[in-house]
Amino acid sequence: MRIISIDPGFERVGIAIIEKTFLKKDILIYSNCFKTSAKIPFPERLRNIGAELEKIIKKYKPVALAIEKLYFTTNQKTVMGVSEARGVIIYVASKNNLSIYEYTPPQIKVAVTGYGKATKQMVMSMVPKLIDIKTDINSDDEIDAIAIGLTCLACENADFIKK
Repeated sequence: MRIISIDPGFERVGIAIIEKTFLKKDILIYSNCFKTSAKIPFPERLRNIGAELEKIIKKYKPVALAIEKLYFTTNQKTVMGVSEARGVIIYVASKNNLSIYEYTPPQIKVAVTGYGKATKQMVMSMVPKLIDIKTDINSDDEIDAIAIGLTCLACENADFIKK
């Protein structure tokens, strides 16, 4: 069984496809940091994100989406843009009949490190210990997407066994 996990953004979107094995470490099938250019209009950036996700979903055929929930920050412009990108991502997942699971940053940190206030470095060091990664990871956004997927697989294990 495969899931797609997303670290949402509008400039950089971390994407991972993870396969649940049940017998050994889960496997990272695909990861990438999809980037959009600040030089193009925002609606086009959102359309590009949606189109990229459509291609990935069609190619890898995941059954679920795991996505990070937003926390309020001081930069409202960024929060609004990321919220709109999340909307596109959730729409594409729903349109493709994926189950949708959302997790807060502390939930992800607890699932991956056992500590809800873990640093980014702690998460980065734990992820390769929890999943079989056969390629180089080139961005924090990819690590975050993988961590979100691992959280989903740990928290929703009973749901996936039923499917």
